[in-house]
Amino acid sequence: MLIVFIGPPGAGKGTQCRRLVDLLDIPHLSTGEMLRAVMEQDTALSRYVASYINAGKLAPDHLVMRIVSQKVKSPDCTNGALFDGFPRTMVQAQMLDDLLVELKRPLDVVLELQVPDEVLIDRLLKRAKIDGRADDNDATIRERLRVFHDQTKPLVQYYSKQGKLRSVDGTKSEEEVFDAIRKALPIQT
Repeated sequence: MLIVFIGPPGAGKGTQCRRLVDLLDIPHLSTGEMLRAVMEQDTALSRYVASYINAGKLAPDHLVMRIVSQKVKSPDCTNGALFDGFPRTMVQAQMLDDLLVELKRPLDVVLELQVPDEVLIDRLLKRAKIDGRADDNDATIRERLRVFHDQTKPLVQYYSKQGKLRSVDGTKSEEEVFDAIRKALPIQT
């Protein structure tokens, strides 16, 4: 099963993906984690990626797509994957559609986690204190939310027109959100 999560930073996509990994036995592909892993290296590429991420901007589409394409074609994704943080732009969504047509593997469902901005800001500032993430400061959080609304939010309509979108209230408890997600899946779990 191929599942895309759409939601602003701090909506709980990663948390819910980790739970679904156990349920569906498919890998969790977090582009954020993949990009942060690249940033930890001391290379020209890591500095290039860091210049975007640390400013609260999205990494270039072609770079993100190259990373995702390699992962989707790997043997561990034979039974599907959970996309967390991808696609984030209309170009990435169209590139993913093209890749999946090439691979003859349709996208099963797109889950949108809905959380108001004020709740997200509070969650992310708390996460910064707990996890020590340098990209979770007030200015960067607000920029990431602006980028989400400008570039990623249009994907809601894109996937809705394809009949693949299911929206879930991400302000509920972790368990309530997970139950709503399970009910939104195109299979019984």
